Amino acid sequence: MASSSRRKSASSGSSRPGQGPRRVPMPRSSGRPAAAPAPRASAPSRRAPAPASRGQRRGAPAPRPGRAPAPRTARGGVSSVRIGDMDRADRARRAREAARRSLIRVGVAVGVAAALLVGAGALYLSPAFTIEKVDVVGAEHLTSQDMAALASIPQGTTLLTVDTGAIERSIDRDAWVSGVTVNRVFPSTLQIVVTEREIAAVVEVAADDAATIQPWAIASDGMWLMPIPDRDSEVGQAIAPQIYEDAERVLHISGVPYGLVPEIGSYCTDVNVNNALAIVDGMTTDLADQVRKVSATDAESTLLTLDNGIEIAFGTADDIREKERICLKIMEENPGKVAYINVRVVDRPTWRAV
Repeated sequence: MASSSRRKSASSGSSRPGQGPRRVPMPRSSGRPAAAPAPRASAPSRRAPAPASRGQRRGAPAPRPGRAPAPRTARGGVSSVRIGDMDRADRARRAREAARRSLIRVGVAVGVAAALLVGAGALYLSPAFTIEKVDVVGAEHLTSQDMAALASIPQGTTLLTVDTGAIERSIDRDAWVSGVTVNRVFPSTLQIVVTEREIAAVVEVAADDAATIQPWAIASDGMWLMPIPDRDSEVGQAIAPQIYEDAERVLHISGVPYGLVPEIGSYCTDVNVNNALAIVDGMTTDLADQVRKVSATDAESTLLTLDNGIEIAFGTADDIREKERICLKIMEENPGKVAYINVRVVDRPTWRAV
């Protein structure tokens, strides 16, 4: 049994019939011990990674499914750029372009402004727009000679170099002027628009120790305008004729006590004169047009004289409308019979017949 078993083993050691036993080649000795084979990993087997695609670096992670591949660099690699970085770069580019356009616009504006400045300077110094005519509007009590002296425009002045503010201030100093405006009318005219004060009354002022009477023109606001000279005098011939026309049609204030010293361009401070002006200025009925003379010895005894000769003891400038109503009623009820009316006390008026 044993012999048969050995025969079986011997017969199984030969690979093929007719061939001798196979020799196993022995490795050459290198003087180093042979390396032991690496043990197999006990971890479960994983699927082998897919071969790297063209352009993908070895060892680089493969893109995840569902994401677009990252952009390649100039050398064939892949770089990562965030959306926020791209927006900031685009905004920076637009800002640089806007700044460049702004600089261009500023440069053009500066150039144009410089050219205009040079041109304006040359025009300012040139004799162009020289004033050849002065047109005065609204002046009736001031003559052309008066206006020329007040304006005082140097020869050769142009509309560009003229100081309109200085001219307005100079003209406004005159007592007749309550307002003035100076306008440039190209190419060669300077227009002066004047608003004058009107004569409200002529005040008979005692002068030379009350030996003579000097009439003074006064405005409704109480400003002394000027002494009115004799019409046939040299000064009278030089002033505007309108002054004499107004002096004849306005009322005259007389009986002013001696010591009143008027001054051109100043406001009247005399109580009696101001009371008389307030009475005439405050009248609103037909009675105002009939007053021709006012005696202003004192405020309480202010006396009005009408153009028909009737005298009215008016008193102070109180209850003006009521006093007017009473006077008109008395004259209406007694036509041609009234010579004197006293309304200084409103609730006790009296009158006297001719």
